[in-house]
Amino acid sequence: MYRVYVPKIEFPLSYNHFSAMSLNEENTSKDQKPKIPFYQDVDGFRIPGMFSAEAFKSALVYKPRPDDLCIVTYPKCGTTWVQNIVGCIFRDGKPFQSALEFLMDTPFLEMTGAKAAENMKRPGAIKFHLPYYMTPQSPEAKYIFIARNPKDCCVSFYHHSEGIPGYLFEGGEFDDFFELFINGEVDFGDYFDTVLSWYEHRNDPNVLFITYEQLQKDVKNNILKIAGFMGSQYKEKLEKDEKFLNDVILHSSFKFMKEHLNKHLSELDKIPKEMIVNNPDVPPGVRKLFSGDIKMTKKEGQEVTFVRKGIVGDWRNYFSPSQNARLEKKIRERFTGTGLKDMWKDDM
Repeated sequence: MYRVYVPKIEFPLSYNHFSAMSLNEENTSKDQKPKIPFYQDVDGFRIPGMFSAEAFKSALVYKPRPDDLCIVTYPKCGTTWVQNIVGCIFRDGKPFQSALEFLMDTPFLEMTGAKAAENMKRPGAIKFHLPYYMTPQSPEAKYIFIARNPKDCCVSFYHHSEGIPGYLFEGGEFDDFFELFINGEVDFGDYFDTVLSWYEHRNDPNVLFITYEQLQKDVKNNILKIAGFMGSQYKEKLEKDEKFLNDVILHSSFKFMKEHLNKHLSELDKIPKEMIVNNPDVPPGVRKLFSGDIKMTKKEGQEVTFVRKGIVGDWRNYFSPSQNARLEKKIRERFTGTGLKDMWKDDM
């Protein structure tokens, strides 16, 4: 059972049935409710409206293999960064050469569907944005969870939702998005539920729990930590080969990703749609996504800003005193009694 949510209008699940233009026209009236991104609820869990509900459901029942490495985060908490770190380690320091290669070698299972993991080139990594209790589990698989302070996460998630055309949220206001975020009404559910669920398992032998801020403050040692978790052979190789380590650091840096990954994603709009939709090697969820009117950029010639700033403390440029007080209260309510309460005391 699923429902699609857009402001004051309910649609069946098919991005082909409407266009961003028609929805934006519906939001021009001053009397209407605040504009919200295009969401859908699938069995009580909120995901982007442009995703395939079938792909999402298949992701939930995926059976992890013993050699699976899963990268899990709440959205905009360092997923792409760690995907590129892990990908570069697996690829001897070489970066991804195209967006399709990135999507297929580190598939986002809620978007691509489980078949992408089954067909993934190995070694590789699987991406999830799910709380622990919804993520496909196996004691033999490995899970890297990256947490980020909720204030910067909120700001980055806002820009992501406003910048990706499929959300139909162009020109959306931060104040409106903040209300959705603090109430746990954005896609992929409540920030606090997800982070707390994984924090409880931080000491599991097959879970590596790190923070975005730790990674930024000490990139080299945290890359070695990630490599050691992936397998001692990867850490040993990085320690013995300085060029290899420096290549991983370079090709997963924000400067490099902002230039190259954003460019690769922009180039998806230039690929004839048939080459994606009719290619059996492309995961079903991706084929369905591009079978509609979805584009990665808002305007022709404009580049994607999937990788935007990657800094700590950007929330100070957006939060009002009232918003800051409200989220601080929520942090105290949800994190009291856990190590998370003080984890970001220097960043918030």
